[in-house]
Amino acid sequence: MKKKSKPTKHEKVFKRLRFLVKLLHGFFRCKMHGNITKHNDGPLIIIGNHYSLFDVVFPVLITDRPIHFIAKSELWKGGLMKKFVQTCECIPAKRDGTDIQAVKDAMRILKDGGVINIFPEGMRNKTYSEFLPFHGGAAALSIKTQTPIIPFVSITKIKPFKKTHVVYGDPIEFRQYYGKKITKEQLDECDKILREAMWNMRLAFMEKNKIKIKSDKV
Repeated sequence: MKKKSKPTKHEKVFKRLRFLVKLLHGFFRCKMHGNITKHNDGPLIIIGNHYSLFDVVFPVLITDRPIHFIAKSELWKGGLMKKFVQTCECIPAKRDGTDIQAVKDAMRILKDGGVINIFPEGMRNKTYSEFLPFHGGAAALSIKTQTPIIPFVSITKIKPFKKTHVVYGDPIEFRQYYGKKITKEQLDECDKILREAMWNMRLAFMEKNKIKIKSDKV
């Protein structure tokens, strides 16, 4: 019988984080919808829209594995967030998308079968009326490492004692480009597909459940 390996420090951190999420479930009421299968095998990229710092909870709910969040490099400058990003082994990245080291780190993790999370908007959105322009990266990483992308969409910002709906989509893959040289125009089109898929998930859920948001502001 194969001896089970001891959990790594990173795995222990996320086990505690998931326990904390369960404890706070009554305080932050999050209801999950869509493809809520546990994605526990193989490399995975999780992407979502971004209203709040607490959005990091949503990727945690669909895998039992530790996650490497790609986060803005400014968070490593100090304070409580520096401790969080270091403990969770986040990947620092520049906002303008020119950070080659971040791409290399993400590719290494995916090739080792790990999980990364990206918020393509790059910063917290302050409006419910539309997504912010997406930064490229998720589609390119997916194609280069042949990794599926799981999109999620939070309908509203997480707020204490208010119900938050989060919708998870089916895996998105760009298999037609695997192993091929891809142009910038083709990558831009792939990123557009991701953005439209997430926005359509949001609209479809709101229409089906007759959800109307009173204010445009987050």
